[in-house]
Amino acid sequence: MRPHARSIAAPKAVQAAAVRSSRGNDDVPYALRVSAAWAWRLGVVLIVAAGLIWVLRDFSLLLIPLMIAGLLAGLLSPVTEWLRRNKVPGGLAVAVTIVTFLGLIVAALTLVGRQLALGFRDLWDETLAGVDQVQEWLADGPLKITTTQMDSLLGGATNAIQSNSANIVSGALSVGTGAGHFAAGVLLTLFALVFFLLDGRRIWRFVTGLLPRRARPAGYGAGLHGWESMVNYVRVQLLVAFIDAVGIGAGAAIIGVPLALPLSVLVFLGSFVPLLGAFVTGFVAVLLALVANGWVNALIMLGIVLLVQQLESHILQPLIMGRAVALHPLAVILAVTGGTLAAGIPGALFSVPLLAILNTVVRYIASRGWEQDPALDADPVFGAAGGPVPRTNESIEALDDNAEEEKQP
Repeated sequence: MRPHARSIAAPKAVQAAAVRSSRGNDDVPYALRVSAAWAWRLGVVLIVAAGLIWVLRDFSLLLIPLMIAGLLAGLLSPVTEWLRRNKVPGGLAVAVTIVTFLGLIVAALTLVGRQLALGFRDLWDETLAGVDQVQEWLADGPLKITTTQMDSLLGGATNAIQSNSANIVSGALSVGTGAGHFAAGVLLTLFALVFFLLDGRRIWRFVTGLLPRRARPAGYGAGLHGWESMVNYVRVQLLVAFIDAVGIGAGAAIIGVPLALPLSVLVFLGSFVPLLGAFVTGFVAVLLALVANGWVNALIMLGIVLLVQQLESHILQPLIMGRAVALHPLAVILAVTGGTLAAGIPGALFSVPLLAILNTVVRYIASRGWEQDPALDADPVFGAAGGPVPRTNESIEALDDNAEEEKQP
């Protein structure tokens, strides 16, 4: 066959093969083929994610303290950096930051505990009067529960406790085990917090160094910007907690509930514990109103607590938090709800910061932000001060080619 004939025959063969392939797929609609391609890939991603979650649940005692330490480091890192800029040595700056933070927490809890204890002691007589009113309502109200019936109910409860003493002891032992795990988690959190504040960047450089050379600048820059999202989240959480405390404390003061100031401090601290913190602080506020001013005032206080918490969860959290961490308000609500359903309180606490970090990392890598990132220029390893380290594909390939040529004799 002549060369010209071969050149004509080759494209015809390719076209014929393409026609046969397209004819073979004619029975399968294009939309179904695309959907199937997406479906199996998405299925693999979900299976891998479920497997990771299943494996990581066995390491919750290790992971949760590390994640809490990360949140606290995001909160305290601006203070540590400010001290370092003012010529304070790194170790001393970290020590001052952590000791001051723990001192503020202990002082706030002490203030709240003492004020509430003194307040309830002053309201003890009113509490006893309230109990008497409840007993009178049970006896004279629609239930018509007599004193003999109440005594029999109390006796039955006592007998039930005595008959289930073994279960109660085992439950107490499990609580003791949980307390031991909690203490270990607190110590691990403080230990990790010290090193996150002291050597956070050095730790991340080490982790990034485990990646291939081409991925190191992208991984390091994505981590830095993900950390910025974490810091923004913690700052906004502080603002939301402050607004909650002011709203409930001001409402309590307006309707005449005693101990409004320590109640505000308690609400501020409880706002950092999703679900459980809001329930406990709201219960204390309603109980104070009930003991001091009666059930009408308690219902008003309950309405104030529910109103502030609903405004916080459906308006403040999505709008303010969404803008700070570059997430849509609907994404914030769905993240909190999904995290709560999947992992309870830890899921509600970590869902939004994890989603914010993931969103920032994906955007950074998709836009190839490491190629023109000012945050990397000042870095001693990845920036100009370190050598510089090339960050584009072309420069990395050139560096690899030069290294191969140097190896050749």
